[in-house]
Amino acid sequence: MLTACSSGGGGGGGQGGESQQAGEDKTVSGNYSIGTRADSTGPAPEVPGAKKGGTVAVLQRDAFNHLDPGQIYYADTLTNQMLYNRTLTSYKIDDKGRVKIVGDLATDAGTASDGGKTWRFTLKDGLKFEDGSPITSQDVRWGIERLYASFETDGPLYIPQWLSGEANDFRKALPDGPYNGQHLPASVLDTPDDKTVVFHFRRPHADTPYATAMPNMGPVKAAKDTKQKYDNAPFSSGPYKVGDYKVGKSLTLVRNENWDPKTDPVRHQYADRFEISFGHQYADSTRRFLADQGGDKNALSFTNAVAPEMTEKVLAQADTKARRLLEIQPYVDYMAFNTSRLTDVRVRKALAYAMPNGQILQQNGGSTAGVVATNYLSPAMDGYQPTDPFGKKAKPAGDPEKAKELLKEAGKLGQEIVYAYANTDVQQKVSVVVTQALERAGFKVEKKEVDANIWRTAIAEVKNKFDIYRYSWGADWPISSTVVPPLFDGRQIADGSQNYVHLDNPKVNAEDDRISAIPDVKQAAPEWQKLADRILTEDVAGVPTFYNRQFSLWGSNLGGVKYHPVYGTVDPTAVFVK
Repeated sequence: MLTACSSGGGGGGGQGGESQQAGEDKTVSGNYSIGTRADSTGPAPEVPGAKKGGTVAVLQRDAFNHLDPGQIYYADTLTNQMLYNRTLTSYKIDDKGRVKIVGDLATDAGTASDGGKTWRFTLKDGLKFEDGSPITSQDVRWGIERLYASFETDGPLYIPQWLSGEANDFRKALPDGPYNGQHLPASVLDTPDDKTVVFHFRRPHADTPYATAMPNMGPVKAAKDTKQKYDNAPFSSGPYKVGDYKVGKSLTLVRNENWDPKTDPVRHQYADRFEISFGHQYADSTRRFLADQGGDKNALSFTNAVAPEMTEKVLAQADTKARRLLEIQPYVDYMAFNTSRLTDVRVRKALAYAMPNGQILQQNGGSTAGVVATNYLSPAMDGYQPTDPFGKKAKPAGDPEKAKELLKEAGKLGQEIVYAYANTDVQQKVSVVVTQALERAGFKVEKKEVDANIWRTAIAEVKNKFDIYRYSWGADWPISSTVVPPLFDGRQIADGSQNYVHLDNPKVNAEDDRISAIPDVKQAAPEWQKLADRILTEDVAGVPTFYNRQFSLWGSNLGGVKYHPVYGTVDPTAVFVK
């Protein structure tokens, strides 16, 4: 999954232990804060009982699509890059799962001026690349300016767009990136000395410390930048470096001897190496972790979940309790209502009441796969409140009587709904329970099965011929500026955009701008919640169905395994072999 279509969390677990039982509802706001300069100082706190040495095996289903930090946006590669890539800021997670945004390469989380339009970062002393050469502000600038090149298309583009223009317009400011000796002017991106990076944004951005924690906000050494080939051999600034990479098959990360733990408040370097292999289906990795034999005792997965069909077996096996986690992720599944086709809000409200959230979740794997959703924002978001305007906790199977009542009031009993769904096994099962629920509520349902390979393209067409369809979303960081505007701002409507519901309410657009300009993200958080609830109750642009969970298991000879609440994955930065 993508981060922005993919990974704060609703509180994290302790080191290596399970923090909640299957079925437990942990829908509370995650604990996020901005760290101090002291919080940003390395080394990272030692993990009790940690040892040096050994090899950690990592079993992954999907091959990594990128190693180039500028191209990384998926949860698996986000997790992987933490081991070899450092950024201006990063997330420091304590043993209770509390998260602070701290300086990583920078001495702190940044200093704002000019009403939040200008942000200054100072680099730490002692930062080095894998060859021992110093990391300077010019290396950070190079890493950012290469994002303007045409081949850098798959990673997050917040900072370039904040600097130079919306959508792909930003590329006009530096069409070839830095490769022909051109650079952004100092009035946009300034590096007045080797230790200082200054951003001059076009508008205020209070969440800049979160944006600078994205993987593409790190250094790239110009002499080592091989453009597209950088995907195969990124130059390390972290505790590990690429040892061997067989594309599509395996990746070995080995110690980077030039990484200085005194500069790093987040990462450790306990294991000698990480041997990552691809092609392990969930059932395969779950069986191996359950058996816990031989080398698999030293194995984990960044993102492979416990196979749904093996959930009960894992929960019943007593020795797994100390080596599993079950955590709320920042991903939310929704059912979109196409507001350009379903123009009567009473019909959309009826759909919201009728939607069988609990049954949809059951088809997706039940209580270890997620929690019934009650509003648009994940519990992973800072400032989340468990509002429930459509009564999904009390009636998870839907409220067909209330829905039918609304349809009668509207004179729309028997309204036909074109329901599109992907032709996967899970979504075919979901389509059955959704159709039955809507028919009980007084709708007529026309089902449209869509090839899963073109699903995202099909639902992202503005002129699609569907009334309702499933989509999912995850925040890039635990501030709802990365949820509400991309999903519901009418200025985002275009083929391929994430405003899948086609909502274009000028009042919503204006509120997006107002809240985005609030200079304190803590003050903005409850405002985003209010706006999200207003869109849900007044515009009814779709209904959330469930908040995703990560259910992970690992080998018994590993320690220091914890959950990364922002990425929604296993955090490998403190893992050691016992």
